[in-house]
Amino acid sequence: CWTWSSPSMRDETAEQPAPLRSGLTTGSCATATSLAAARLLLCGVSADAVQIVLPKGKQVQMRLEFCRLLDEGAEAGTLKDAGDDPDVTHGALLYSQVRLDAAPGIRFNAGRGVGTVTRPGLVLGVGEPAINPVPRKMISDHLTQLAEELDYRGGFEVTVNVEGGEALALKTMNPRLGILGGLSILGTSGIVRPFSCAAYIASIHQGIDVAKTNGYLHIAACTGNASEDTMRRVYDLPEIALIEMGDFVGAVLKHLRKVPVAKLSLCGGFGKISKLAAGHMDLHSRHSSIDLPQLAEWAAAIGADEALQQAIREANTSQQALAMASAAGIGLGDAVCQHALDFARSVVPAQVQVEVFAIDRQGGIVGHAGAFQ
Repeated sequence: CWTWSSPSMRDETAEQPAPLRSGLTTGSCATATSLAAARLLLCGVSADAVQIVLPKGKQVQMRLEFCRLLDEGAEAGTLKDAGDDPDVTHGALLYSQVRLDAAPGIRFNAGRGVGTVTRPGLVLGVGEPAINPVPRKMISDHLTQLAEELDYRGGFEVTVNVEGGEALALKTMNPRLGILGGLSILGTSGIVRPFSCAAYIASIHQGIDVAKTNGYLHIAACTGNASEDTMRRVYDLPEIALIEMGDFVGAVLKHLRKVPVAKLSLCGGFGKISKLAAGHMDLHSRHSSIDLPQLAEWAAAIGADEALQQAIREANTSQQALAMASAAGIGLGDAVCQHALDFARSVVPAQVQVEVFAIDRQGGIVGHAGAFQ
């Protein structure tokens, strides 16, 4: 799984704009290192680079940090390069250990820093190493082709490792998903596209799947820590039922079309909820902005006079607009939540009961729509 890393962990962004550089997934790293180790065992060739084929047919050359024999088998390692994406695994050493096996086929193990699935609801079964299906297929395809080229009739045992993966995993959603002991080996295309956030959205989907499979039919999707704390306080929900959606409310709402639950509680800061109320599915400032004139219109609909409407339009922040409305006895927080609720209901299936909470910066509830149950 993936999470934003602290800006201090990466080089400063250049002042002059430049094209963003793509990177390669942990799945591609595991494929390259597994292939290099297997080739060393079968051919006796130690390489400093290896070429692999990505799922859509593109060939890429990957540099190796080492490729060496072990007492049993061989291992090869590479540094994960996420390009310009703020991926928590950027720069991590990923290495695979390969052992030849008399029985045909490929068997996978979670090595150091790679997690193990402990809860049902994920695409992998309980007890399986957290090496996702596409990376497994990439590794299997490359090793099978190598075996065919060399007329090798046996199988392979592949153990994937990430140096420091146990600590890195604590910055991801893996512990909440029940993936313990390290990171997941991910990737669907083999390429990390800068700021695509695909892995984060996949983790949101997995979180919903795991919650429902384990019998939690009331989930709370939250934009951050303060909103999670609010939902714990209101409902005493366990961590497995708290979905860390960040700005990606659309990922939650759309996934519930496929995996409906009984009840969804949405909770976020007033500004972000106002974006949802305006029909935005991505609440990040890159993709949506707070519409103060719209807030003024909603305030007018519940009794705000012209002076207050003008003050809201000229406010510096949504919080200031909310404070002015509250001082005048205008329930703007509830009104915004109602608009957000109406939009959310237009996306999710009718059988999903939805409610919306807006909070202030201290986690206090400043608006709500939908019935408490």
